[in-house]
Amino acid sequence: MSNRNVLFTVENLDPELFWLTNYAETILMHTWSPSTVATGSRNSKNIILNALIKSGDPAGLPFKLHDFGFRGVSSVETAALAGAAHLVNFMGTDTLAALDLVLQYYCGYSPNEIKNMNNEQYASFVKTNMPGFSIPASEHSTITTWGENGEIDAFRNILDAYPTGLVACVSDSWDIDRACSGLWPSLKKNIEKQDGILIIRPDSGEPTEIVPRILDHLYKNIGGEVNEKGYKVLHPKIRIIQGDGIDHDTIGDILEAVMDERFSIDNIAFGSGGGLLQKVNRDTQCMAMKCSHAVINDENIDVFKRPATDPAKNSKKGRFAIVKDGNRLITVPEANAENYKGGNQLVEVFRDGKMVKEWTFQEVRDRAELPQMQNA
Repeated sequence: MSNRNVLFTVENLDPELFWLTNYAETILMHTWSPSTVATGSRNSKNIILNALIKSGDPAGLPFKLHDFGFRGVSSVETAALAGAAHLVNFMGTDTLAALDLVLQYYCGYSPNEIKNMNNEQYASFVKTNMPGFSIPASEHSTITTWGENGEIDAFRNILDAYPTGLVACVSDSWDIDRACSGLWPSLKKNIEKQDGILIIRPDSGEPTEIVPRILDHLYKNIGGEVNEKGYKVLHPKIRIIQGDGIDHDTIGDILEAVMDERFSIDNIAFGSGGGLLQKVNRDTQCMAMKCSHAVINDENIDVFKRPATDPAKNSKKGRFAIVKDGNRLITVPEANAENYKGGNQLVEVFRDGKMVKEWTFQEVRDRAELPQMQNA
């Protein structure tokens, strides 16, 4: 979304408290972060989708960008808000606080209610309500405690411990090239026995060089095929996840490097931590709240600022609406909204301290869906 659009408006309905509206500017503390994260996450989704349309299967899109960001944010509340914003676009997350937020405020389940469910109730609950998912995954200590000479035993142990479903294994503790050209290929029979998929995770080095290189190692030494779009796809039991150095800018570079070597994006998913949830600030999307209209002695007055020293800080004047103009959302004067199909997309949410409009999380996801998904 353009950073020049109105996202919400606040109007004071009590003339005795005319000063209170500007005090509400502090609401930005709760809104700029999730709005910015959702925007960046959706832009990444668009980049990944276009790469999948070109080289692979778009059906895998919901799990292509995994949230690793819980430990990299400033508070649990930040993790919950920003992590939930990412879940608008994707379904992979390790940020448990985000799941709690969505389940409590969009689905009406408290943590205690979930905890007290029996197995049958929980299985039904997960199927119908769970907004995000993760998989078993090793981290460096579960590999390095085996010692460098025992790395292959650590790999074998991972496969034995998780014979079904997806499991991720970090593989750069000593030498990612050795792991992907020698160690993992020597366990090919073990991998093929799995009723699931092994996801190999590099975690160091320049991603635009490392990712294509290990894809090549795995393709040559474990196998794969060329899909109908002319791109190489690894053996169906093997995939990789790149979780180091990932943000909106680097994802595009890595995708380009992978496809330049004629590998499909079906082979790879991404994990992002601070680059997803914390590497943003209020200026990333130019989030600001300004007075634009006032009523003084029954006279309507449009209010704005236009600093001569910084035109970027010009503010809009008047009463606003946001309308659909084709696939775009644009801001227009409120009086002009009726000239656009669907009219004003802003709806009243709060009045006199009460919430008057609610959405399900799926409704939010549907509204944020990318147009090209309809034809993918």
